Amino acid sequence: MEGSSRYGRQIAFKGVGEDGQARLSRARAAVIGVGALGTAIANSLARAGFGFVRLVDPDRVELGNLQRQALFDEDDAAAGSFKAEAAAARLSRINSTVVLEPIVARVDASNVDAVIGDVDVVLDGTDNFESRYLVNDACRRRRLPWIYGGVLGDSGVSMNVLPDGPCLRCLMPEAPEPGSYETTAEAGVLNQITAIIASIESAEAMKIVIGSPRVRRTLASISLWDASFHLLEVARAPSCPLCGPSANVRR
Repeated sequence: MEGSSRYGRQIAFKGVGEDGQARLSRARAAVIGVGALGTAIANSLARAGFGFVRLVDPDRVELGNLQRQALFDEDDAAAGSFKAEAAAARLSRINSTVVLEPIVARVDASNVDAVIGDVDVVLDGTDNFESRYLVNDACRRRRLPWIYGGVLGDSGVSMNVLPDGPCLRCLMPEAPEPGSYETTAEAGVLNQITAIIASIESAEAMKIVIGSPRVRRTLASISLWDASFHLLEVARAPSCPLCGPSANVRR
């Protein structure tokens, strides 16, 4: 059986097994942003055997992306290929059993519901807080799990936002103003931290769709250069419009 041969080592892991692999084959994921985090996430999901992966990004591949964006090469940069399309093409050669849907667009208020409306889990590959808060709010209103992740320099964070919260607004009530925080263009970013955070996001997505009791409910914070790893508790904020007592989300 092709599935058993392809996923044999994954099925042998007791956290997945035959039943878990079958659930992965039916799982639908959306990756918002197909850059450093997004390419590593998409690569992991496709190799793990997710049945459907939607890739959403408006940008084209540039030479400066290749240091950390794992699915692209110099030919993609020279051609100015769209990231979503180039990533889908590469992944289709890695695992032809996965349905890949590239969408060349920026996620905004006009399309976010369509982008996330038919998937089981949403993964953060974005590089800006505006998009993250947009996705956070849309997913919370739908009670759809999504996984927040971000990297800067040698450091990264990730948190599962589950249907019962807490959410990104419990952690930070409002998105920081543009220009009030460092970007990767200013502080740089190591490709190794993007791989680590993407792996954490992908593993959590697997646990979520499999129905594992081991889904993490803390904020993971990693500093790679200092070799530090912390898990921080995040509580539902009473003042949060999405998680507090007056929240208006689907029940």
